[in-house]
Amino acid sequence: MSETPIGIVAATDRPGVSWWQATTPHGVVAGIARLRPAGLFRHDVLPRAGPPGKPGLADLGVPELSVHVRPAWRRHGIGSRLLAAVRERTAEPRLVADVVAGSAGEAFCLRHGFRHTGFRRHDLLTYRDVHRAWLGEMVDAQHPGYRLAHWTGVLPDPPRPEEPLLSPGGPGDAVLTAADSGGDRAAYAVAVVGGRTPHRARQYGPAVLPGHHGRGLGLWVNAALVQRLREVHPYVDEIETATAEDDPGLLATREHLGFRAVGRTRLYELRLAGA
Repeated sequence: MSETPIGIVAATDRPGVSWWQATTPHGVVAGIARLRPAGLFRHDVLPRAGPPGKPGLADLGVPELSVHVRPAWRRHGIGSRLLAAVRERTAEPRLVADVVAGSAGEAFCLRHGFRHTGFRRHDLLTYRDVHRAWLGEMVDAQHPGYRLAHWTGVLPDPPRPEEPLLSPGGPGDAVLTAADSGGDRAAYAVAVVGGRTPHRARQYGPAVLPGHHGRGLGLWVNAALVQRLREVHPYVDEIETATAEDDPGLLATREHLGFRAVGRTRLYELRLAGA
C-alpha cells in the first residue's frame, strides 16, 4: 500500500467550505482536509478579545481546519501532504484546529507546529428536559425598547450579520431569532438543521452586539430560538453547540437554558508563513 501513488485533489463542497481529497488511482479516498469558517457570523466569534497574551474569542475568527486519514492509510505522510496543500492554497495568516486530547488529531497538530491556545466545551440540550411553560415565560418577558423577530432561510456565502439569511421567510436549513431595537439588530442566535444527525440542530450564538450588553438579550433570544426551532422543525429533539471556555457569560446562559456538557476539546493554532 505504501507504494500506491496518492494524488491530492481540491474538491468542491458547500459554499464557504474548501476541502481536499487524497485519492488513489482507483478513486479510493484515503484522506480528506476541510477548511471552514470557525463561526457562522463575525459577531458570533468576535464579541470580545481575550486578555493580553491570551487568545480569546477574537482569535477564533479564523478558518478551522480538520484533517482525517483513514486508519489503513496512516503513517504514509498523507496528512502532511493534505496540510501542505491547504497551506499552499489559503491566503489566511493562521488556522485553528479543534481536537480531542490524546487523539491522533492532537498528535498531528503537535507534530506540525500547531500551538495549544485554549479549550472548547461541547454542550447538548434535549427537548424532553425543557419545561415548555418555563421557556415560554422567558420568551414572553418584556424588554422595553426591543422586539423579537424570527426568520427561516438559507445562510448566505459568506455569512454577514447585516444579511443573516437568504430568502428570509422561505424554506431553508437555518432558523434565526433576533432582538431588534429601532430597526437595528441588537442580539441574535442561529440554529442550523440538516447535518449528519437529522434530529439534531447546531446552534451558533447568542451574540449581543456592542451597546446592548447587560440587558438580558442573550438569554432572551436564545430561549426564543429554542422555542421557535421546535415549531419550525418539530422532528428536531436535540441542539448541540460549542463554546470557548474563556467565555463564562455564554457558558452561564447555556447552562441556564438546560444545556449540559457532553465533551471537551483542545484548540490549536497554526501560524502560516508571513503571519
